[in-house]
Amino acid sequence: MTPVGRDAPAAVQNPAVAVVFPVKNEGSSLDVAVKSVLAQKVVGGQLEVCIAVAPSDDDTQAVADRLAVEDDRVRVVENPTGITPAGLNAAIQATSAPVLVRVDGHAELPPGYVTRAMATLERTGAAVVGGIQDPRGTTPFEEAVGRAMASRFGAGDARFHYGGPEGPVDTVYLGVFQREAIEAVGLFNESLARNQDYELNHRLRRAGGVVWFDPELRVGYRPRSSLSALAQQFAQYGRWKRVVLRLHPRSLRWRHLVAPTAVVGIVAGLLLGLIWPPAFLVPVVYAGAVAVAAILASRSLVMAWHLLAVYPTMHGAWGLGFLAGPPRGVIRHLKARSKLGENYEDS
Repeated sequence: MTPVGRDAPAAVQNPAVAVVFPVKNEGSSLDVAVKSVLAQKVVGGQLEVCIAVAPSDDDTQAVADRLAVEDDRVRVVENPTGITPAGLNAAIQATSAPVLVRVDGHAELPPGYVTRAMATLERTGAAVVGGIQDPRGTTPFEEAVGRAMASRFGAGDARFHYGGPEGPVDTVYLGVFQREAIEAVGLFNESLARNQDYELNHRLRRAGGVVWFDPELRVGYRPRSSLSALAQQFAQYGRWKRVVLRLHPRSLRWRHLVAPTAVVGIVAGLLLGLIWPPAFLVPVVYAGAVAVAAILASRSLVMAWHLLAVYPTMHGAWGLGFLAGPPRGVIRHLKARSKLGENYEDS
């Protein structure tokens, strides 16, 4: 992939770590994200950074080009499709280091993150290691969303949301990969607009690799800033989870069924309650659970008030997205790919 941007830098010699950014409309946060990476210390090697820029409505391209001019460890490539996994693959293919670090344009790596991740890879022999998604809201609403996403009631039992003991898991947030391991399974699936990390980690585990959770690894994350944006985000999560389950039915976990089951139960309870009042118990119990969870998780009355809306939005949007199923044409495209040799467990 040919670098783009003003005065594209030469490749870094003998890099030990490649950090890949898939970015779109990240102009306001990309500078901070990239500089948090460039500040990382890499023992025994060098660092290369590749930013794959999708068509954006802001100054993302200009910021990325400026960063490449300011530091010769940074290069910029195009991601004309705008799809995250396509950007990731373009950035991976434009780098050469044996260790790959995935970072988003709105994330911020803490000092020592790369060093710790490389040590954990070496110690465990894992294909990929990752840690905790650390929500950092800047408004009361964003703080409430972060609180919900970091709770079992809000996001289920995925360990990267709330922490827990170190060890093998089914998926991690972002991820630090052995290049050899992900190249062996075909990189990221470019048919997936969402859930591509989970799907890649599932293929790595099927190939005999280990996905390792290290709670000492934390990456800052900026939650959505409005209820509508949150609903859109979680609806997409639900829809694309259905796509991944069509590819890999054995990747199903109980947490994937909780939200759609709750949606069906609540809607059925409200409708049946019109002719059989005891059915109203289902939505009443759910509303009570939301209220209790909001009180227990909140740090203030304002946060509790927000959580009363945030929890149902997350659950409802994810559940409805899952029930709605894959976006039009996606499954047909995936079947076509399978005929061309893609190796999925149910193709």
